[in-house]
Amino acid sequence: MEWFVAPDYWLSRLVFQRTLAAIYLVAFLGAALQFRALIGERGMLPVPWYVERMPFRRAPSVFHFHYSDRFFAGWAWTGVLVSVGLLAGVDGRVPLWGAMLLWLLPWALYLSIVNVGQTWYSFGWESLLLEVGFLAVFLGNDEVAPPIVVLFLMRWILFRVEFGAGLIKMRGDECWRNLTCLYYHHETQPMPGPLSWFFHHLPKPFHRVEVAANHVTQLLVPVLLFTPQPVATAAASLMILTQLWLILSGNFSWLNWTTVALALTAVDFSPLTSAHHFSGTPIWYEVVVLAVAAFLLVLSYRPARNMVSRRQIMNYSFDPLHLVNTYGAFGSVSRLRFEVVVEGTDDPVPLMDSEWREYEFKGKPGELRYWPRQFAPYHLRLDWLMWFAGLSPGYARPWFGPFVERLLENDRDTLRLLRRSPFPPDSPPLYIRARLFRYRYTSWHELRTTGACWKRTYVREFLPPTRLEGVDDRI
Repeated sequence: MEWFVAPDYWLSRLVFQRTLAAIYLVAFLGAALQFRALIGERGMLPVPWYVERMPFRRAPSVFHFHYSDRFFAGWAWTGVLVSVGLLAGVDGRVPLWGAMLLWLLPWALYLSIVNVGQTWYSFGWESLLLEVGFLAVFLGNDEVAPPIVVLFLMRWILFRVEFGAGLIKMRGDECWRNLTCLYYHHETQPMPGPLSWFFHHLPKPFHRVEVAANHVTQLLVPVLLFTPQPVATAAASLMILTQLWLILSGNFSWLNWTTVALALTAVDFSPLTSAHHFSGTPIWYEVVVLAVAAFLLVLSYRPARNMVSRRQIMNYSFDPLHLVNTYGAFGSVSRLRFEVVVEGTDDPVPLMDSEWREYEFKGKPGELRYWPRQFAPYHLRLDWLMWFAGLSPGYARPWFGPFVERLLENDRDTLRLLRRSPFPPDSPPLYIRARLFRYRYTSWHELRTTGACWKRTYVREFLPPTRLEGVDDRI
């Protein structure tokens, strides 16, 4: 049926699929390299402890039936291998049904990880990857032209991502309405990037223009996705440019890259390419795609209702399979940046004048001269949770005690999550403490004279000097 497919979008599909495969690769690689310290058998929030308390129906995962660190590692590295295969285009070398199973595999593998990841996997881009990844199963391969209904659903997800984020801003912090949020955001965002210092020091009138442009891109442009070409391509291209701007200004895991991938499915590349000829579309494939599309549209009722609600919530999944979700970010913007600085000493009696040595994180601000690095789309989960800890100790209560305990043991897997430990592997600290500091960017003059991009002021004690016994009782 000609109405069912859009042959001109074959290149859009190809670019989207390869981009999504790369995002899957990064996600599985991060899971494989970080899980032992976070959710492993001896992790801060162990999976075996979690699945004993969480029913399967609420968080479907293979790890309800069996868990060991070796099994989880094999599961994650299998995801890496499948992602590499998809990135290399293996789905184009197998029959249509085989390609669909290949794309279903990383979705199922990652779903099992997310559903036992607890607070470490509570970010909106986890659900976004799963929602987009499930829909990608039905995009087809080189045997068939891209189904129109699936391309429409991709735009529907993109609409919810952008429009939902725009609404949450307008309903949230007043600085979005008076165009001043970017006076603070580049300095107080969870994980600054290498250019964030420069973004922060742009003139304030330019920041106001940035916010106004953001409102246009998130509240007006998404509607144009459902208009005829070339307007839809122009709208998607504007969204891509906005996402690239966000990629340059901070580290937001794969949120921006997944949004770019979605926008690519709305871009019509046909004027730049020759026509691609496809064989007929199998009836079974049409039936499956239409049935799944109808099912997803029915499930979309709740996120659509959430968007128009005055009590709009963000980054919430409406079903345990993460098939439809609501998105949004930075409904409120912090004016001040607080960082938890973790220090250790090997003095037998910890005093104020003891030699306290600081632990350094890979992405979280710490040492004042250490310039932020670009990590996104790779996700440093501990660093992100440390940002939340700086906002309130309540965010850290479930895992910070186990984290300190593992530092006192010089736990190898935990130390691998850090940039630098001040203690040799065979000589762990006797005490750990944590202090809260306010961090601010230096000025141009301070940067030139000191070489430091940060300056900090002591605020209060976050965790008093603590030994192995009674760690959890003191947070």
